[in-house]
Amino acid sequence: MRFTALLALLFVFACNSTSQSTVATSGDSATAVPDMPDYRYDPPAEAGAVVPIDTPDTYWKELLTDEEYNILREDGTERSFTSPLNDIKAAGVFACRACGLPLFDSSTKFESGTGWPSFYQPIDPAYVTEESDNRYGMQRTEVSCARCGGHQGHIFPDGPAPTGLRYCINGAALNFVPEADL
Repeated sequence: MRFTALLALLFVFACNSTSQSTVATSGDSATAVPDMPDYRYDPPAEAGAVVPIDTPDTYWKELLTDEEYNILREDGTERSFTSPLNDIKAAGVFACRACGLPLFDSSTKFESGTGWPSFYQPIDPAYVTEESDNRYGMQRTEVSCARCGGHQGHIFPDGPAPTGLRYCINGAALNFVPEADL
């Protein structure tokens, strides 16, 4: 697995003409490389233009930790108050942990008291998909990444102005990208 991760990193360096890669390692699932950020950030070439990807589960199983895979690929939910992203108040962007698509801006993050990172709107409505979720005897709206299909969380109609919505997102499904790195 480390060999595969190293090959992937070499490919990124070979294909990237800038000094900083837009794709990075995921915590303990890859070999650390100096000067590489510890997040994935890969915005679309054109704002609002998301091209869905169809990637096999074997790829995601190698890339993601067990918890990340459970949440992003199997629609799991992390325990509340366990994500360090819940406490981040710095300026930046929250991107899909699987594919790096920027989903939420920190300026739309708010303290919901639920124990999960909460936002009142995505960066661009085209960057997320919404689908009715009636599992477990509840009527909810599931939110997923529009590029890789990774489950992010759910939307509830109890958020602040201006939208009145609360995007309740699993922290393990996100990467935080500081404003200085954008």
